[in-house]
Amino acid sequence: MTTTLAIANQKGGVAKTTSVASLGAALAELGHRVLLVDLDPQACLTFSLGIDPEDLELSIHHVLTKGLPVAEVIVHTEDGVDLLPATIELARAEADLLTRTGREHAVKVALDELGETYDWILLDCPPSLGVLTVAALTAAQGVLIPLQCETLSHRGVGQLLDTVHDVRRFTNRELEVWGVLPTLYDGRTNHARRVLETISETYDLDVVEPPIPKTIKFAEAPAAGRSILRTARSSKGARAYREVAIGLASRAESRG
Repeated sequence: MTTTLAIANQKGGVAKTTSVASLGAALAELGHRVLLVDLDPQACLTFSLGIDPEDLELSIHHVLTKGLPVAEVIVHTEDGVDLLPATIELARAEADLLTRTGREHAVKVALDELGETYDWILLDCPPSLGVLTVAALTAAQGVLIPLQCETLSHRGVGQLLDTVHDVRRFTNRELEVWGVLPTLYDGRTNHARRVLETISETYDLDVVEPPIPKTIKFAEAPAAGRSILRTARSSKGARAYREVAIGLASRAESRG
């Protein structure tokens, strides 16, 4: 059975795209068939996996607004995962979808075409709570919230959880919050540890372990067009994402 997981946080700079690329590569290392879906018009996921959005003729924009079959747009990457890429045209798709009936189901309908081709589909949501994020949450079984371990970064979590509540109520009753993934974590500071405790208590959310450490290796990976699991295989960041992926896989198995 395919597990579809949305990686969402309307705040930018929380390592959302890094988490999608790294978890996708880690799940592929475990032998899973993985599709990553870039739902951000900035196309950072597409670029970070070595594909220049400006060179693409077809993208998820054509799937969502023109009804093009998903299989015609998917590209294979050197990280061992497949990608449904984005381009800046996706910004126009968001406006187009606003006038459409059933717009919240646009991503789900597109992905349903794939049947059980993949074990995992990871959705990289844009840094907003607009129609594309709602469509991603409607298509997903779970949502994982990457969160920088700083006081201000968790203030938007309540808004995201309100959106999750609305999605559960109107478009996807089965949606589960899989927890918060702490990113850019500096365990040497008491502040980072306190923020983690606060999040767990305030929102009654699971905190996914281990926290993803702050490391320059993450900045170097996109420039190489690969995930950190390929550019710095034995780094502490790569090891952390592998551990998180193992935890997610066991959770998915227990669900199945």
